[in-house]
Amino acid sequence: MAVSLGAVVLQVSDIGRSAAFWSKALGYDAQPGNPAFLGSKDGSGTRLHLDETDRTHLDLWVDRTDSDLETEVERLIALGARRVEWTYPPDADFVVLADPDGTVFCVIE
Repeated sequence: MAVSLGAVVLQVSDIGRSAAFWSKALGYDAQPGNPAFLGSKDGSGTRLHLDETDRTHLDLWVDRTDSDLETEVERLIALGARRVEWTYPPDADFVVLADPDGTVFCVIE
């Protein structure tokens, strides 16, 4: 497989309060300089990104040794996903898709 579940983006009302809770609940550490990005102490596994404005969604990370962003996007579309209208920054390294049920997720290179 060329994508993996890299992060769960969780919409929260207070990043500091949520980071304190989730880091203790999961045994995760905050990324240096960014308390909103939590991950395992050894850096493996799925990260938790806390966000006060973005909706809860999954981030799928492309394994660059196996594939590239557009190849994976096309593979997921062939499986039933669809592109979502989105305003991307000029240096975007992600594509926003929706699964067949309409659940939004990101594919990130």
